[in-house]
Amino acid sequence: MSRVLLVDDDALLTELLTEYLSTEGLNVHSVPDGESGVQEILSGQYDVVVLDSMMPKMNGLDVLKNVRAQSTVPIIMLTAKGDDIDRIIGLEMGADDYVPKPCTPRELLARINAILRRAQHSGEQNNAPNSISVSDVVLYPAKRQASVKDTPLELTSTEFNLLEVLMRHAGQVVSKETLSVEALDRKLAKFDRSIDVHISSIRHKLGDASLIQTVRGLGYLFVKN
Repeated sequence: MSRVLLVDDDALLTELLTEYLSTEGLNVHSVPDGESGVQEILSGQYDVVVLDSMMPKMNGLDVLKNVRAQSTVPIIMLTAKGDDIDRIIGLEMGADDYVPKPCTPRELLARINAILRRAQHSGEQNNAPNSISVSDVVLYPAKRQASVKDTPLELTSTEFNLLEVLMRHAGQVVSKETLSVEALDRKLAKFDRSIDVHISSIRHKLGDASLIQTVRGLGYLFVKN
């Protein structure tokens, strides 16, 4: 049973989400503030974290910053509807996905299941090659590990998924629609900039922005040297 942590000070919403997600077969635990959230997240007990952006003691972005210094656990941010700035900053800081509040439990469940499916799929690729190597980047799908020039890459779950899709199609243009479906396990929404922000972060971590090229109006291409 997958374990989900809710970090949110909204008691009514937390109760609603806990009840709904539990009936869908998830083991759900919740904490009401950012400081407790950091401690729980870093305990390593959870498969997915749902993190509110506005909380007492420590806000969601500060929690995210503290956690990402030590953990790559998948994190879904809950952001105020229409608050694009917090949303983009959250993705840049390492959030895997976001859901605007107020959200429906069904929508959140879909995002959680998408992350869990991708992680499970990667771990079940028994017939896949042990590694994917393009240029100086090596990816180990089963282990969910990657390196560039023999230096380990600290990637979030979503960043790993995106890099894997691009490297499997190295030398070919991959549309944002395809990346969203194959890496995020959902259709690309109108005006959704998640893919662009994640790609920017991956480029930064690779240390060579030229490895992933933007093909205007089409998508992205991982360069084969």
